[in-house]
Amino acid sequence: MLTVTVCVALSAAGLAIAMLTAYRRRYLAALRTAAFALLPVGLYMTGLVTLGRKVGTAAGSWAADLVFKPSVWAGFGVLAVSAVLWTVTRFAAGRDGGGSRRERRAAAAAGAPAVAPGANRPSLPTGRKKTAGPRSGSAASADGGLSDFSDVEEILKRRGI
Repeated sequence: MLTVTVCVALSAAGLAIAMLTAYRRRYLAALRTAAFALLPVGLYMTGLVTLGRKVGTAAGSWAADLVFKPSVWAGFGVLAVSAVLWTVTRFAAGRDGGGSRRERRAAAAAGAPAVAPGANRPSLPTGRKKTAGPRSGSAASADGGLSDFSDVEEILKRRGI
């Protein structure tokens, strides 16, 4: 009963302010004020005020239990252990190299590598053909091994970079 009175009083005060604002010929501000003034009555009529009260009461009792009950602290400890275990397994799976142990053993027994070499390499543009020819050790050492970047250099030149 008190909640209804408070909501209606807030709405009435807001609508009175909206009327005074409209009297001063500030209609846009008056409409905004009226929109906000109708909120308390609308929230009460839909039941959201009592829902908010119940949520607030539940959150308050949970906070009191958090402070005074050791079982709640133990629950947080269990959650922390769970998060640590999850993180450790994610890192361990990343270092494995992917796939299960059985898949890697089967691939090793078949003599095939688990990942095909060069699978992550980008293909060459269609207009350019890769030249296959043996390079001498002195030519590779003379340019410091930078001859492998000639394709990249050509692409950058074509783009004007």
